[in-house]
Amino acid sequence: MPALLPGTATLGVLGGGQLGRMFVHAAQALGYRCIVLDPDAISPAGAVAERHIKADYLDPVGLAQLARDCDAITTEFENVPALALQTLAGMRVVAPAAASVAVCQDRAVEKAHFEAAGVPCAPHAVIGNDIELAAVDPALLPGILKTARMGYDGKGQVRVSTPAELAAAWEGLKRVPCVLEQLLPLQRELSVLIARGADGQIVNYPAQQNLHRGGILAVTEVPAPDLPAEVQALAVGAARQVAEALDYVGVLCIEFFWLQDGRLVVNEMAPRPHNSGHWTMNGCDVSQFELQVRALAGLPLPEPRQHSASLMLNLLGDLWFGDAGGPTPPAWDRVLALPGTHLHLYGKAEARHGRKMGHLNITAETPEAAHAVAVQAAAILGLPADF
Repeated sequence: MPALLPGTATLGVLGGGQLGRMFVHAAQALGYRCIVLDPDAISPAGAVAERHIKADYLDPVGLAQLARDCDAITTEFENVPALALQTLAGMRVVAPAAASVAVCQDRAVEKAHFEAAGVPCAPHAVIGNDIELAAVDPALLPGILKTARMGYDGKGQVRVSTPAELAAAWEGLKRVPCVLEQLLPLQRELSVLIARGADGQIVNYPAQQNLHRGGILAVTEVPAPDLPAEVQALAVGAARQVAEALDYVGVLCIEFFWLQDGRLVVNEMAPRPHNSGHWTMNGCDVSQFELQVRALAGLPLPEPRQHSASLMLNLLGDLWFGDAGGPTPPAWDRVLALPGTHLHLYGKAEARHGRKMGHLNITAETPEAAHAVAVQAAAILGLPADF
């Protein structure tokens, strides 16, 4: 496919969430028009795109409209039906491909892909029936039982320590197909973002250190503090292997566990930009969203250059519910008085507990300076400073 040059094409997005919104902003900055398909009449991405098609992801009329009016189409989240991407691919360029997204939608299939790509993952067992439940190796306990599909941000996950707890947890998850992962002694959680073009060109950002609270990403630091060069190289190499084995096109995030014994194992992947890459919007010369646009349009992919030490704080709706009862906006004026702070709110109409409302990027000349400002911002916002 010849490149879709800026100012000459329209790009489509399946999904109207915040990742779609930031993709649209990046595409528009390059001169592309954007159309969003999302069933929600009020969505963050639909509010900023040139056009919003209000339709279900499998609605044939909506998909036909999107294909008719766009030159290339992507998705902003992994749980869009792969069939929708497959249908669109019969009419337009689609990236990532339906087959790649389908792998990321099923933890069991995903782990099989990791193993086939030669990338180690945590010891695990697939549980889909009573026979597989009974056959689980006790050595996998304690572990985390995860639904094979539709689990994200800690949802659909239960920690279990005994066979009895495992059986009860599977019942509690309605006996849907699950993956039991052995609980491993972690040193850090890391992630690597790569972008790969249809021509096989591939670029990456440095490994990112992540902190989760309640299964939801809370903090990302780049450069990852005290990360040995050999672990950095292993993570980047593994991420590239996974992408190449998928023949992936677009932005892909691979999450890793760096274990206390020094080993690196892959956790999961997301076929899209990722929360842990939001720092690139202010800490790099090219953001993850611009790389998503470039990969979709067939433009060259520059090797990203980090120009500032960066730290990202995830902002959940809980911040709007303080002592006053709320919802009340946090003290953004005090936060933005701090040096190197960059606020990104997602345009969501209603703040709710646990809902991702935005993120705060902090940039500085040194990691220590970025960390110090982040601690001040966290204190203003009432966030833990356990990073």
